[in-house]
Amino acid sequence: MATSKTIAVILFLITLVSSSNAAKNAKTKPLAPAILIFGDSSVDTGNNNYLADANFKANHIPYGVDLPGKAASGRFSNGKLYCDIVASKLHIKELVPPFLQPNLSDTEIITGVNFASAGSGFDDQTVILTNAIPVSHQPTMLKSYITRLKGIVGEKKAMEIINGAIVMVSAGTNDFILNYYDLRTRIEDYPKVSDYQNFVLENLEKFVKELYSLGCRKMSVGGLSPIGCLPIQISAKQSIGMSKRCIKSENKDAVLYNRKLQKLLPAIEASLPGSKILYANVYDPMMDMIKHPARYGFKETKTGCCGSGGGLSDTCDSQAKLCSNHSEYMFFDSIHPSLATYTHLAGSAYSTLSKLLDA
Repeated sequence: MATSKTIAVILFLITLVSSSNAAKNAKTKPLAPAILIFGDSSVDTGNNNYLADANFKANHIPYGVDLPGKAASGRFSNGKLYCDIVASKLHIKELVPPFLQPNLSDTEIITGVNFASAGSGFDDQTVILTNAIPVSHQPTMLKSYITRLKGIVGEKKAMEIINGAIVMVSAGTNDFILNYYDLRTRIEDYPKVSDYQNFVLENLEKFVKELYSLGCRKMSVGGLSPIGCLPIQISAKQSIGMSKRCIKSENKDAVLYNRKLQKLLPAIEASLPGSKILYANVYDPMMDMIKHPARYGFKETKTGCCGSGGGLSDTCDSQAKLCSNHSEYMFFDSIHPSLATYTHLAGSAYSTLSKLLDA
């Protein structure tokens, strides 16, 4: 017959194992029911793969060279995008699939998908040049998603998922690069950049309110990055023989736009009962990487790892020159960050998104 001491030890071990399992489950339990992504190539995980006429696709090597199996999934980087990394940090999923991907499983639908399209923007004129899915059309895709979600879990549960989903929005860069700085298709309509900023922000507000009307409540809206420090912009404005420098005027414009956005989002939130809408700051973290590259393990911040590193005609394809150490480059191609950069940005984004978890 077991002694009381033996019984106590057994009970202690059972309690210890149970506590360990509980802690493990707590760690892996999703912090949100789903994640929904909208925007441009900064967060497009492959929707453009399924658009026959899209001008920008990353469905070829060396894109995805650092993904498992070195698969070119449609992500404009060497690995995961920061929305994927955030989804992982939230214990939702490792990779957020594009909504247009055929044969998505019910599990993928339930835990969230991506509606972003490379080359998109808040200004519908942007996609005339890129044949992407405009941001203004992405809520229509969300409607189709909700219909399928309801078919899987029922209407009540579906809306609970949408209400609790973490929504990430990242767009705007293409609007300014294509329509204002490089091709200048909007200069005649908006001679002052401040007026064009206001136009873009008006479209952004309409978009956010439409997402709200469809049930989205917890949203993170990204500001502009330091546009003037993108390799494509540096190369476009650089004189032969000159050292590579960021375009101060374009960065100044980005800062002004971001300030307006930071002021606008609380006003939108106040007008939408039950919403939580936060500003995602990508400008400051990226500028810190540019100013202090060694802190992040970077040796190059002004040219891309793939291709010649910059320029309007620069391409990143199977014939392009590729740097030997991808993690030492802040940018993978002439406009898109590397996995290393996205990993750092995801840390910042997660800090913002954590405020949505308690909303």
